[in-house]
Amino acid sequence: MRVHSRARTAVIALGAVAVLVLVCFVSVMVGNKNIPPGEVWEAVLGRGDAYATVVVESRYPRTVLGLLVGAGLAVAGVLMQAVTRNPLAEPGLMGINTGAAASVVAASAFLGASGQMQLLLWALPGALLAGAFVHLLGGRGAGASPARLVLGGAVLTAVLSAFIQAVTLSSPRTFDSYRYWVVGALTGRNFEAVWTVLPLIAVGLVVALLLGRALDAMALGEDSAAALGASPARVRAVGLLTAVVLSAGATAAAGPIVFVGLAVPHLVRALVGIDMRRQVVFAALLGAVLLLLADVVGRVLVRPQELMVGVVTAFAGAPALLLAVRRMRATK
Repeated sequence: MRVHSRARTAVIALGAVAVLVLVCFVSVMVGNKNIPPGEVWEAVLGRGDAYATVVVESRYPRTVLGLLVGAGLAVAGVLMQAVTRNPLAEPGLMGINTGAAASVVAASAFLGASGQMQLLLWALPGALLAGAFVHLLGGRGAGASPARLVLGGAVLTAVLSAFIQAVTLSSPRTFDSYRYWVVGALTGRNFEAVWTVLPLIAVGLVVALLLGRALDAMALGEDSAAALGASPARVRAVGLLTAVVLSAGATAAAGPIVFVGLAVPHLVRALVGIDMRRQVVFAALLGAVLLLLADVVGRVLVRPQELMVGVVTAFAGAPALLLAVRRMRATK
């Protein structure tokens, strides 16, 4: 039975990696001007003509950032659902999206920040502070609870949303800057954005993988986890902090992209079961695939214009939310 399970997991892993490579290839091939597959391959190998090489290379940052953002959001969703024991948890639950948005609005309105890199740098501390604040509201040690975390996130989101509306409605310049970022997009990003968020997402993915065994113990209950040598309070705190770091990096880089952190964990559990280390690995792979695929679809649907990736994931994620709710009701 175990051999069969490992063989199935290996097949799924190979399939996920193959699809990821294919989607990456399509991502540098498709755009306002499509490049034929043969020319893309020649450009990747450094043997293409000048035009094809320039076009393909200009799509590298967008593709790499899509991989990072998708992996970060998906793994953050896995951690949040495990720690809060809420199958509908996702990065927006902790107020991270709203915290990043509030930071962008404040920087634009009061400090004159503009441009993608400036907004990215200002979104990052806002997302981190929002996540940390919700964690404090949720309580520490024996006082911590998933319900208090959810309530804290809802309160912070309501307050910051009111602040965002007040500032953007009173400042047209701020609204113009904010409306582009808030949709969620990979377009126009360069490798500077990649290098800015890469350390956060890379460290977050490694810590999430290392937490796998402790989170498996937590799934048995806090008493059982303590008996197995895991500290529930410490595991919960580190898990939430890791989810915040991953979400903050992804949100700062691409804006608030919804449903990836919600849908991917459900898909991963259906494929590989409840083992947390497998969930983290496969969530990173499938999250990257789904976000890049959504970005490619957005380039094709309304060509020569583009549909922002945040819009595509919102349309695709709504059915995923309905399926998740139905699955919850079916298991009761």
